[in-house]
Amino acid sequence: MSSINLTHHFLIAMPSMADPYFAKSLTYVCEHNDRGALGVVVNRPIDMTLQALFERLSLTLKDRELSDAPIYFGGPVQTDRGFVLHEPAGNWQSTLKVGEAVGLTTSKDILEAVGRGEGPAKILVTLGYAGWAAGQLEHELGQNAWLTVAAQDAIIFDLPWEERLPAAMELLGIDYARLSDSAGHA
Repeated sequence: MSSINLTHHFLIAMPSMADPYFAKSLTYVCEHNDRGALGVVVNRPIDMTLQALFERLSLTLKDRELSDAPIYFGGPVQTDRGFVLHEPAGNWQSTLKVGEAVGLTTSKDILEAVGRGEGPAKILVTLGYAGWAAGQLEHELGQNAWLTVAAQDAIIFDLPWEERLPAAMELLGIDYARLSDSAGHA
């Protein structure tokens, strides 16, 4: 059994992170247990808007304010599949409830509701997710690949993508630009 539970936490990639999928990334952990972990990167927009995604899925998006919202690279697993991080969690067909207010939904019914203007108040849509096998994330933490901090929903939903990583670092009282790419062990 995992001794730590990082559900509803941010993973902040250390400057030494060599993996191009996660370099300078901020990942929101949606589930962490003895079987592994699942999260989505929340600061890596791709060259696609919500309007373009809706067109690809043959859905109508009535809310013009949302049409230019970016789609994000959520991680290297199932990059052809959409994941909707949203607040409030609501009652959708396939939702993983994260914390008190946030949900991660993979069913199309949430996008149909967003298209009608009846979706959650706040959404972030990703293609793909980040996944770790049992013990893998703990191993990476031991290798100083990540910093962790309890997540704040406002960082995900209320800040522009480029401000999310620095804001998460501020929760730790650290300036990302001043982080060293080497770490010691006590």
